[in-house]
Amino acid sequence: MSTEQPQDLRVKQILVAGVGNAWLQDDAFGGECARRLEAGGVPDGVTVMDFGTSGLDLAYELIRGYSALVLLDASRQGDVPGTLYVMEPDRAEFAGALQDGESIDPHDMNPRTMLRFVNAIGGWPGKVVVIACEPGETDEPGYGLTAPVENAVRTAVQLVLETVATLQTDAAYQQV
Repeated sequence: MSTEQPQDLRVKQILVAGVGNAWLQDDAFGGECARRLEAGGVPDGVTVMDFGTSGLDLAYELIRGYSALVLLDASRQGDVPGTLYVMEPDRAEFAGALQDGESIDPHDMNPRTMLRFVNAIGGWPGKVVVIACEPGETDEPGYGLTAPVENAVRTAVQLVLETVATLQTDAAYQQV
């Protein structure tokens, strides 16, 4: 007798990963969102972690096998500071094996490089959603978010919870 649950009854495993440098002010957006999500609690099957600047650790965590990744980061897109973006990277952007002699620097593992590495070794989660915030200040060292980014964090946390709820459904993984 099988103890396996039907596909639609299994809890999706979702990794919510904050990334960024806490010492570069608004670059800490992802980590701050992760901390607030952990403090507020998340549904079963959701793991929240602040990876800081350690893209290699994030890559290794993804290899454990997740249904989805929600990546929280600061991202310059050209709008006013505090603007939130929801992006779904196309896996094809990260396709292709690493070329012979090509290396990935584990000390410079930004989100794009990390996703390329994960894709190349076959650890790509079923779905990737990036929730990003337009930063104000990231060039000068300093601790703490600027006011516009701080104000965006509460909205971003709610957006993450809504995104997670969608990712817990089978419909989120259907091909269009």
